[in-house]
Amino acid sequence: MNKQEKVQFVIETLKEIYPTVPIPLDHKDPYTLLIAVLLSAQSTDVRVNQITPLLFAKADNPYAMVKLTIEEIREIIKPVGLSPMKAKGIYGLSHILIDKHGGQVPADIEALEELPAVGHKTASVVMSQAFEVPSFPVDTHIHRLMYRWNLSNGKNVVQTERDARRLFPKEIWNELHLQIIWYGREYSPARGWNLEKDIITRTIGRKSVLEEYYKKRTRG
Repeated sequence: MNKQEKVQFVIETLKEIYPTVPIPLDHKDPYTLLIAVLLSAQSTDVRVNQITPLLFAKADNPYAMVKLTIEEIREIIKPVGLSPMKAKGIYGLSHILIDKHGGQVPADIEALEELPAVGHKTASVVMSQAFEVPSFPVDTHIHRLMYRWNLSNGKNVVQTERDARRLFPKEIWNELHLQIIWYGREYSPARGWNLEKDIITRTIGRKSVLEEYYKKRTRG
């Protein structure tokens, strides 16, 4: 298969497995999505979805959030990890949304990236899932799979995003990045990986990755 055929195989296989794609983080509007994505850094979506209802019961908009103290926010979000930094970020960005954006989350990636504790990936997720602007946020699953599938060299997430945006049609980015995340979790995880279940890597995987997998199996 040439590269274009591999890309087509990925698109078709993922469409078959995930005809409709659930959004992993529970939210009701751009603000609650922004907070949920920020909380998900170095945590799991499952844990974030357990914590956000507690936080949003007290404050589900920037005006309510700034009435809480940083310490109160930190206490609620402690289970998701990195709570001191995330609490400061949530409090700070809520103030900025009120002061600069009329209490609304801006549909602008640069404005989002200027908010405290909001990096490029968080901003891209919000653009994609809240505003349906074509974006390709790269998380650890996408980074790992793009390398395993020999569609990117795995140097860093910036390069992986660049390659993904170049290879895949723009009109399917928003759906596709979620399909790859779900596939990575269910069929091609970092640990406990079973190649027999991973049809995409088995079919188009990077030679060195497949060799390493079989070598480990033989040793095990």
